[in-house]
Amino acid sequence: MIDQVSALIREAAAEVVLPMFQHLSSADVSEKAPGEVVTVADQRTEEVLSAGLTALLPGSVVVGEEGVAADPALLDRLSGTDPVWLVDPIDGTANYAAGRTPFAIMVALVRDGTAVAGWIHDPVADSLTVAEAGSGAYVDGVRMRISADPPPPGGLRGPIMTRFFPPGVREAFRERARVLGEVLPGLHCAGREYADLVAGVQHFAVFWRTLPWDHVAGSFLVREAGGMACRLDGRPYEATSEGTGLVAAASEPIWHEVREVLRAAGV
Repeated sequence: MIDQVSALIREAAAEVVLPMFQHLSSADVSEKAPGEVVTVADQRTEEVLSAGLTALLPGSVVVGEEGVAADPALLDRLSGTDPVWLVDPIDGTANYAAGRTPFAIMVALVRDGTAVAGWIHDPVADSLTVAEAGSGAYVDGVRMRISADPPPPGGLRGPIMTRFFPPGVREAFRERARVLGEVLPGLHCAGREYADLVAGVQHFAVFWRTLPWDHVAGSFLVREAGGMACRLDGRPYEATSEGTGLVAAASEPIWHEVREVLRAAGV
C-alpha cells in the first residue's frame, strides 16, 4: 500500500502539478475565501488522487481540501467507521499560484480518527517523506530518526507561522521566541516544514490554524521519526481533535521549551 500510494502521488505530480507549474493563466486561479486561493491544478490533482486512492482501498472515502471547500459536511466522515484518505492536493497553493516554491502534495490514511500512514511529496525535488504506523519515517527510502541530543541553550532552529495568531499574542510570542535560537519565517507550506523537521533540518515548528489536511500527515510523520506533535495542552494532534495551536518538535524536551515560550506570551 505504501509503495502504491507513493506511485500514485508521483503520477499526479507528473501529470498535473508540474506541467501546470509556472504556466497558470489568470483564469486558472480564483479566490475561494478571503486570502485563500485555489487553482485548477489543485482541483485536478485532488480528482486524480481521489479516484486512485479509493480504487486502492475499496470502501474508503476521501476528505480533500477542495472537496471540503465545496461541501463542509465531508469533514464528518473523519468521525465515521470507513477508512479516510485526507488529501491536500497542493499544500502551499499561494506559492504555487505565484510560480514559486515550496509546495507539496500531502496524503494521510486515517482509521477510527487516527492516522496510520502519511505521505509528503515535494514534486520539484521529487522527494518523498513517508511513514506507516510502527514502521518509522523514511525520506526517499532512508530511515529517519530525529536526534534526541538537545542543542545548546539558544541553539534551536525552526519556523513560527504567526499569520493566524491572535494579534496580541503574535507580537508577544515573536519577541519572546528569540530565546529559542534561530526563528525562521514560515514558508507558507506546512508540508515542507514537517519534511524538514523529519529530516533533522530544524528542531520545531509552531502553527495556530490546524486544518486536518494541512497537519495530519505531517504530525504523524514527525511522531514516527521519534518527535512530538501535540496540541498546546499536550494532547497528540489527531484528525478529529478540535481547537487551535500545534507544536511539532524533534523531542519532548524541545516541545516543552517551545510551549513555555508560548505560555509566557499568554497562550
